[in-house]
Amino acid sequence: MKKIAIEEHFTTAALAHYSLPAAALFDPPQWDAAMRRLLDFTDVRLPQMDELGIDMEVLSLTAPGIQAETDTAVAVERAAEANDFLAEILRKHPTRFSGFAALALQNPDGAAAELERAVTQLGLRGALINGHTHGEYLDADRFRPVWERAEALGVPIYLHPASSYDVWHNVRGHEELIGPMWSWGVETATHALRIVFGGVFDRFPGATLVLGHMGEGLPGHLWRLDSRWHFLNQRGIHLAKPRPSDYVRDNIMITTSGVCDHAPLLGGLLALGADRIMFSTDYPLESNQEAVRFIETAPISETDRAKICHLNARRLLSL
Repeated sequence: MKKIAIEEHFTTAALAHYSLPAAALFDPPQWDAAMRRLLDFTDVRLPQMDELGIDMEVLSLTAPGIQAETDTAVAVERAAEANDFLAEILRKHPTRFSGFAALALQNPDGAAAELERAVTQLGLRGALINGHTHGEYLDADRFRPVWERAEALGVPIYLHPASSYDVWHNVRGHEELIGPMWSWGVETATHALRIVFGGVFDRFPGATLVLGHMGEGLPGHLWRLDSRWHFLNQRGIHLAKPRPSDYVRDNIMITTSGVCDHAPLLGGLLALGADRIMFSTDYPLESNQEAVRFIETAPISETDRAKICHLNARRLLSL
């Protein structure tokens, strides 16, 4: 079965320093091994793809990427450099790699222009955004140009986790909860709900947001979101669609990245349907061997497996 993996990370020697704060969250030998793989495209990555039957990886700059840059002018330059670098990798291996653009959201108008350049001139397939940008989230009105451009181009925005803007009070003293084991998923799910309740999909109904890690837990919460939305004070928010879940089902797609467990996969299928789920491994921060074994042994129909493994990504990204 063909496989397209769409949350697969890389970095460059010039950009690797942005990820250094995240290194403290990982076991040092694990992080060192991951960093070597983030910098590699052909020595380890391609042979493993061949061995495991992964036909294509959709590459994206690893978190926190450009959004960690505090100087806006530098961020704009680094985003263009990262996208040019990625485009060269794609040019050398057009059948094995595709990619998402890095954007300097510090300058939303410039980010929209860079998204258009990346898609129309470099052949990238959308953008991946690593969480907040210095405490600002994608429901803010200043990011309207980015949503507008993504919708016009017909490309998705992949919302990937990054460390929170500040440390939540209830994890202080339990720093093991900070990062990919817990806080990143909660943070990213909350960010996605800000986008829903901020009316972004009412303003841009053709926009598509992609969430990794089996939807950051949101598929399992749709019933309660709908129930409590009608029960609680809605704070003057008026949405065009009757239920929050309508936006999740219509405007959000999810990937299997970093969740190699059949139970949440089956839950996602029940909540969203097979047309809204895509295969991913989260390489190199997760095992692509385990991810392939997981999807190949999932107790689902071959029709659904084909959609998840490659057909949905091919459709969404025009591959």
